[in-house]
Amino acid sequence: MELALPALTFAVIAMIVVTIALLSGGKKGESVVQRRLEAIDKGIRRGHNSPQLKLLRDELLSDVPSLHRLLVHWSWARRLRDYISQAGLNIKPGRLVVLSGVLGLGGYLVLRLFNQGPILALLAAVGAALAPLAFVAIKHSRRLRAFEKNFPEAIDLLGRAVRAGHSFTTGLEMIATELPEPVAGEFRTMFDEQNFGLPLRDALLNLTERMPILDVQFFVTALLIQKETGGNLAETLDNLSHVIRERFRILGEVRIRTAQGRMTAGILMALPPFMILMLRVLNPDYIGLLFTDPWGPYMLGGAAMLQIVGSAMLWKIVSIEV
Repeated sequence: MELALPALTFAVIAMIVVTIALLSGGKKGESVVQRRLEAIDKGIRRGHNSPQLKLLRDELLSDVPSLHRLLVHWSWARRLRDYISQAGLNIKPGRLVVLSGVLGLGGYLVLRLFNQGPILALLAAVGAALAPLAFVAIKHSRRLRAFEKNFPEAIDLLGRAVRAGHSFTTGLEMIATELPEPVAGEFRTMFDEQNFGLPLRDALLNLTERMPILDVQFFVTALLIQKETGGNLAETLDNLSHVIRERFRILGEVRIRTAQGRMTAGILMALPPFMILMLRVLNPDYIGLLFTDPWGPYMLGGAAMLQIVGSAMLWKIVSIEV
């Protein structure tokens, strides 16, 4: 028992050092050549056999070779890589997985160090392990919303450029230089892919993979159809911009009409943990039975699971897609 506290302290410090090393050991930015090669790799996976798509590279899922060999056999690792890329973060899936594991194990050891029950320690470990994934999910959601906000302006600018006599690729370059991120960055990537020799169809489809948004799919589908059948491209872009803005208007009306339901859902989700914290402060003897009784941690764990399931159901009900 005399060595237990120093051993746990050493383990926690070692985990913190490993976490800092993982966060600071990556490259500062992804090179332009790497992004272009990734676009060519996506074109190859779609089955194109043109000579300019024969170049293939081995994309690492982790800087650690053994971890990369392990992750390469799992399909979810590649989906996680695409999800991280959509969030605009420059971190490999292997590093994120190791970081989640280190934080989860550290949370479990810390609570056990303070003589907490195994159920609470396990819940803390799960919460700590999910924290990096939650951070990536928040960044992903914010980046997609920012793209959706400025996407109609990009379509309008492209339509005006085409109507003024500029080429389609010149319109892409104008979007990349005049609009804010992340719209500028995504269209700059598409413009670079065009300069590198990637077919327009593959550059457009790569945009739909980087930005899994319904409006982008409408945009790409309209351009591909116009390329095959011909027609007035500027008029097509104007109509598409109008449709996207009307969809946003309807979505705003839906959010206004469901505001009360979303507020009710938020209150119901926050009420149980808030009441536990208030009772813990105001009347600790009354609520302390949940933490001292042998069945208390199990009841807290079951209540937490039911709370998560109920919160997900409530949020699904009030979230209406347009």
